[in-house]
Amino acid sequence: MKQTNKEGRIHVVLNPKEKPAPAAGWPDHPEHGLLRTIEEEIETLIGLAGLKTLIRELYAAAYISKKRMEAGIDTKGQMLHMLFTGNPGTGKTTAARLFASMFKRLGLLEKGHFIEAERADLVGEYIGHTAQKTRDLIKKSLGGVLFIDEAYSLARGGEKDFGKEAIDTLVKQMEDHQNSFILILAGYPREMAHFLSMNPGLQSRFPIIHHFPDYTTSELLEIADVIATEKNYEIDREGRNVLLARIEQEKKLGGFRFANGRNIRTLIEKAARRQAIRLMKQSAHSKKELKMLKGEDFQLSE
Repeated sequence: MKQTNKEGRIHVVLNPKEKPAPAAGWPDHPEHGLLRTIEEEIETLIGLAGLKTLIRELYAAAYISKKRMEAGIDTKGQMLHMLFTGNPGTGKTTAARLFASMFKRLGLLEKGHFIEAERADLVGEYIGHTAQKTRDLIKKSLGGVLFIDEAYSLARGGEKDFGKEAIDTLVKQMEDHQNSFILILAGYPREMAHFLSMNPGLQSRFPIIHHFPDYTTSELLEIADVIATEKNYEIDREGRNVLLARIEQEKKLGGFRFANGRNIRTLIEKAARRQAIRLMKQSAHSKKELKMLKGEDFQLSE
């Protein structure tokens, strides 16, 4: 069984009796029970191969760091602040939540709570207000993960904008609370590159930079099937062909602002409305007709 979350990222719901197989080359040892649990969670995500590799690397690093300390080797904690780049609907928020949970279970975060913020949560209305708001937000995030989506919005407005004050305060707080929380910033690749240029010390404080690629066309079709099923619809063969053409068109016209899974949900909802108009012209409706989305339902409106 499969489900979608609010980002459109597909999750495969596994049978609870099934035990995830250990990752290739990893020992099937009771000590790695946590790893197997994490593996089960990330394998429910369609795509995101690079993210799955990163998660395994971070788990391995935390595990070996613990072994080094047990062996009496002086070991300093890793800085785990991250920068995510990618278009909308590619799983950035989903990944940030997963990291908060994983790092809590690994003992790298005291609380493991997740705080999602935007520009308005950091930027104030007068001089000094922004720094205080940003410090207060960091304080609430200690022991957990602070996730700021569309972080590049802090760099808008030029030198006199209060967003720059928020950036400078973030840099200072990251230094003051190096291993007490994890900051994850996310946004479009091009805008995030400009954002990093706003403060000379910003980029060096993000040792983990990960790009979330767009869904492939086949993955987007799979999302369409899942969303349709969730809404008790089916898509016939002609509908799938027309939908495929629409997806390719949307990707081409949308460019880097194509919203991936979110766009697919919109297409399914529009098709359902057009199906309703089509069926209204009939006096009787079979159960099959009420469930079926056809090619004409996915056609562009005239």
